[in-house]
Amino acid sequence: MWMTVGERRFAITLADTEAARAFTAMLPLTLDMEELNGNEKKKELPSPLPTDASRPGTIRNGDLLLWGSRTVVVFYLTFESPYSYTRLGRVDDPSGLPQSLGRYDVRVVFSKN
Repeated sequence: MWMTVGERRFAITLADTEAARAFTAMLPLTLDMEELNGNEKKKELPSPLPTDASRPGTIRNGDLLLWGSRTVVVFYLTFESPYSYTRLGRVDDPSGLPQSLGRYDVRVVFSKN
């Protein structure tokens, strides 16, 4: 799967979860993602996805996770978190992700190719 931010394209390896398969079925998908906490972008999806949430403890730069059943989140910094998420996937090479996503709301395109 691919995630495009402006001119930058990032490969994503999907997790082996029902949520990841359901998310992929929605593609292509353009989301105007909102900045949150200086470490992530989030957007509520039009319909809920299956969940299998767990507490990862450490969130890593490049994690693509689902919070609740409808909010997709792309993390661009590594930090500790007490929250639970369902894993969707991970950006293969997250270097440059913080600069591409920036500190403001941003349009992100998820696609199969």
